[in-house]
Amino acid sequence: QVQLAESGGGLVQPGDSLTLSCAASEGTSTNIGMGWFRQAPGKEREFIAATNWSGGTTYYGDSVKGQFTIAREAGKNVVYLYMNNLQPEDTAVYYCAAGLWTKMARRSADYWGKGTLVTVSS
Repeated sequence: QVQLAESGGGLVQPGDSLTLSCAASEGTSTNIGMGWFRQAPGKEREFIAATNWSGGTTYYGDSVKGQFTIAREAGKNVVYLYMNNLQPEDTAVYYCAAGLWTKMARRSADYWGKGTLVTVSS
């Protein structure tokens, strides 16, 4: 059972940047991907981004392309989400996720963190 722990959420102003990080509790095999989802109040959980074991392949949700960047150190169990030009509509609980890469590439996951709240407000 892989446990995931997110950090880096908080309150920011519109236009600010923020970085989230997520660490897995144990080593993962080369067929495991990691990624991020978010859930805004009253909305369904939304896929944000995913990356494979090496960090060389990434996928993004349409709503964050060009605004967010996912990164993973090759072979390490830490993934980052760099978020730029945050807007109030980005307010949500952000969840770290992990799972078989074939599943992550289809915007799904096997393991979930508890989530970290990002609030964008002036």
